[in-house]
Amino acid sequence: MDRHWKRAWRECSGSPAWARAMAWLLLGLSAATLTACTFVRGGIGDEFKAEQVAAIQKGTSTRADVVAALGAPDRVVAANGREVLQYYRYDIKSTSLFLLLVNFSRTNIKSDDLFVFVNNNGIVDEMVFGKRTRDMEFRVWPFGD
Repeated sequence: MDRHWKRAWRECSGSPAWARAMAWLLLGLSAATLTACTFVRGGIGDEFKAEQVAAIQKGTSTRADVVAALGAPDRVVAANGREVLQYYRYDIKSTSLFLLLVNFSRTNIKSDDLFVFVNNNGIVDEMVFGKRTRDMEFRVWPFGD
């Protein structure tokens, strides 16, 4: 049996069909081993604590009170004669499938935003808070919902 195997090997190893078959086999093995999946999670900014947001009261809290409770704002904007202090937090989740010729990826970004409107006297006039990062999931399927 061993003698027949060696003879068949010698006959096939020099043929173009054998070389083509080996090339396809190597390409298939390369494609199978060069694929990858990634799961990435990141965040920018600090999470808002309920007691920090509750400490800010319209009409009584001052700009100094807001900064003492939340720290320095991420952005300060002047709008309609008032100062707007913006605090934000971004949550980022991404999944990817890397294949040899095609890559699929899906990235979800959601934010928590706190806008504090301060009048010319330094008193908080209004506060708008939106929390959208809660229950954000990884989504593997890259097409639609």
